[in-house]
Amino acid sequence: MKRRNRGNPASENSSAGYPSKRRRRSQLGSRRWVYSSKDCSNCTDKVVVVSYNILGVENATKHLDLYSNVPRSLLEWDRRKGLILEEINDYNASILCFQEVDHFNDLDDLFQTNGFKGVYKARTGEAHDGCAVFWKDKLFNLLHQEDIEFRRFGLRNNVAQLCVLEVNHDKPESGTCNLSTVAPSTRKKRFVVGNIHVLFNPNRGDIKLGQVRLLLDKAYHLSQEWGNIPVIIAGDLNSIPQSAIYKFLSSSELDIQLHNRRNMSGQLEIQSKGRVFRSQIGDDARFISTSVSRQLLYRWTVEELRLATGAEGVTHLQHHLKLCSAYSGVPGNHRTRDDIGEPLATSYHSKFMGTVDYIWHSEELTPVRVLETLPIDILRRTRGLPSEKWGSDHLAVVCELAFS
Repeated sequence: MKRRNRGNPASENSSAGYPSKRRRRSQLGSRRWVYSSKDCSNCTDKVVVVSYNILGVENATKHLDLYSNVPRSLLEWDRRKGLILEEINDYNASILCFQEVDHFNDLDDLFQTNGFKGVYKARTGEAHDGCAVFWKDKLFNLLHQEDIEFRRFGLRNNVAQLCVLEVNHDKPESGTCNLSTVAPSTRKKRFVVGNIHVLFNPNRGDIKLGQVRLLLDKAYHLSQEWGNIPVIIAGDLNSIPQSAIYKFLSSSELDIQLHNRRNMSGQLEIQSKGRVFRSQIGDDARFISTSVSRQLLYRWTVEELRLATGAEGVTHLQHHLKLCSAYSGVPGNHRTRDDIGEPLATSYHSKFMGTVDYIWHSEELTPVRVLETLPIDILRRTRGLPSEKWGSDHLAVVCELAFS
């Protein structure tokens, strides 16, 4: 196993809420890089991408029932932001996609010191969190940035971001990246980065699918406008790997009528040997036998189909991006991965343990390595996140991508 690169250490001032060197080394030992089985020796430009739901301060305060096993001191923002900064430095990251950001100025100040620039988009409506994209200023130039307010399309108050970044070969950052120097005449590499936090509500599969569909459509058109450039999609999709929404991303198409609108994200589905599904919605628990006719179970209204597809009378959905999941493209261990290669868990609190966070990439990019998540048995020992080592109730998903 190759030794992973180390970034520049951040402040060691524990009184300011930052973890000590000793704790940082322990943190490094908890997650490890695993490398692709493909020969990536000819790949030149490489970028380390992080997708991280960092747990909004307001959300943590309003939903204390999710953190019943977590000491209140571990939920304090001043402490958690220090852990997050240290963690990002350890990964030697160059692009960061954060969700549930409600203290952007704090993050901006911290990450500017470490050479990052960032853009932020707050959710519409009453919520105070949003999405943020950061990039290493010496490695990339921001050529274009736009936001998606899903409310404008009748798709609730969630938001997404799209950035066009260009690899900056003129000012390579020594010692902290793998971007190779090329001749000035060589065309600079550009790519689209999309960042999204999909609606949580498990019942509203129409809204969730509509949000994902809209982001993919806009990312594709942006890619075409800039010369058919590669695309990276990161975020908290609030959907598990076995879900219809995951299938839509991975296969580029979906027959909506074959899926239950109330469980497009897979969050409510528990399949047992008796082929019985349980849907838990608040205090209402219902058991639905698979013998119920598909026509009755999977009935969509005209409005729900319009929200999901963006058009009238459409039931078969397609997108034009050929996407691959970074984690499914790099072999992993059964202690941390499921049968399709996705992490077993990227989020853990008192009411949920599972995977909802992803990094997707188009075929022009190749995953070189990914950072393994925590084995389930080790994760359970924390009794819930955040913990002394981890600053959120999600684990960051991290990969290194190379231009093929």
